Amino acid sequence: MAILKILQYPDEKLHTVAAPVGQVTDKIRTLINDMAETMYAAPGIGLAATQVDVHERVIVIDTSEARNDLLVLINPEIMASNGISDYEEGCLSVPGIYGKVQRAESVTIRALNAQGESFVLDADGLLAVCIQHEMDHLAGKVFIEYWSRLKQVRTLAKLKKKQRSTM
Repeated sequence: MAILKILQYPDEKLHTVAAPVGQVTDKIRTLINDMAETMYAAPGIGLAATQVDVHERVIVIDTSEARNDLLVLINPEIMASNGISDYEEGCLSVPGIYGKVQRAESVTIRALNAQGESFVLDADGLLAVCIQHEMDHLAGKVFIEYWSRLKQVRTLAKLKKKQRSTM
């Protein structure tokens, strides 16, 4: 397993739309293992392949307190969504930045697991938010892009200042 480099906003590669996975192969399973190791080390609760510069529809999530309940979503699709919630979100690609995003309160998704088997999952709360957040990455969207243009510009300036101070 390996820790992968996480792309940092405003890297344009974060806006690449991920392609569907044609077949779940050993290469995809290695990607899943590397993404999980990267997510846990970061530490984060979700990671999309787009964030590690692999533009295929693969997500890993673990919202458990013990960090021992890995959820793998390959080619996820939202089949239904209900309600509205405002959740404070953060992102491994936008370190140190947090803010509210309005999303569906609950979702029903269909995806493939690491063995290539199809399953349906009903999710609400933090898991539903995390799924939607990571699926946005697969569509080439970063969570701060839900904010006003002014707030995005200020956030970008803050990130650039932070990057300069760490060099």
